Amino acid sequence: MYVRSYGVEEELLLVDADTLQPSPVAKSTVEAGHRRTDAGHEVTLELQQEQIEVVCPPRTTLAGQLEAIQEGRALAREVASRAGAWPIALAVSPFPVVPHTVPAPRPLLLRERFGLTAREQLTCGFHVHVAIGSREEGVAVLDRIRIWMPVLLALSSNSPFWSGTDTGYHSYRNQLWSRWPTTGPNEVFGSAAAYDEHCRQLLSSGVPVDARMLYFDARLSPHLSTVEVRVADVCLDARHAAVLATLVRALVEAAARAWHRGAPPLAVGVNVLRAWTWSASRSGVDGHLVDPWRGVPAPAGDVVARLLDLVRPVLGEYGEEQTVAAAIGDILRHGTGARRQREAYRQGGLAHVLRTAMDATHRQHPIPAR
Repeated sequence: MYVRSYGVEEELLLVDADTLQPSPVAKSTVEAGHRRTDAGHEVTLELQQEQIEVVCPPRTTLAGQLEAIQEGRALAREVASRAGAWPIALAVSPFPVVPHTVPAPRPLLLRERFGLTAREQLTCGFHVHVAIGSREEGVAVLDRIRIWMPVLLALSSNSPFWSGTDTGYHSYRNQLWSRWPTTGPNEVFGSAAAYDEHCRQLLSSGVPVDARMLYFDARLSPHLSTVEVRVADVCLDARHAAVLATLVRALVEAAARAWHRGAPPLAVGVNVLRAWTWSASRSGVDGHLVDPWRGVPAPAGDVVARLLDLVRPVLGEYGEEQTVAAAIGDILRHGTGARRQREAYRQGGLAHVLRTAMDATHRQHPIPAR
């Protein structure tokens, strides 16, 4: 049985260990620490000094994925502690902050080109890379998973507070991220040639500075033989992150199988998908999501159940069905990071939100038997 490898990238917020305020120490932190480990983890810079990214090595099991994510967070904590900071899995800063752009050519170019959009952009996402056999297969997968991106966003939603206020959204990161001109869903491409032509036209417009800035919800990786799903918030709980990544891997496999069977993708327009995504950003899994098959709102639990039904054969073959179903059930019952943040706020304000998030980010969970 062929099992696709998959890996994750987590963007983490850096806060001062004492004040819990966002701390602009990314460059000195990364330069002073061990950027790459023997196990394959790497700590890298992002756009702003108040965040870092942890790139985890690819794995083939849910247990391996959880282990990789926890080791990556531990590495980030070790590196950041040298600058008196803590990395926290929050998708935006709950406290007001004026971000400091990393003093490197590309971040400074983005700041100059995109003005306030870049200056205010301090968001932390969760990117899942899943191996593909060819670019044709990859584009076929993109065409078939696009309708499920809003559901993945809802399951990961972890950014209700921004600039000191409750935004009313479960994923306000998605609202901030959507300011970039090259974000969001795409039309059905139908072929790798059509995908490449779409990218060529965008790059020829002179708006994106390079191919890395094609910030689609899901895309072909510019440098790896993977489909890269980028729609999610960084998850507060490492277990939820590992399960979400495993769900993405199963979705990619199910889509590839559908393509090989000749099953066509569901034709939903980009503007319709944007509306579905907005709905997921607004209410997460605590309200209604749009049912991709009917195009109308339904209870979030029912829509998530449809996704699980789609990927159940794959999860069953991989021996992951029960673990994934139990974890998704936990998210539906107890909420995502957004609900946990709001509960912490009611108990002790924004400072308690940060302390709760710090504890949740670095809590070590037992690794399931492989």
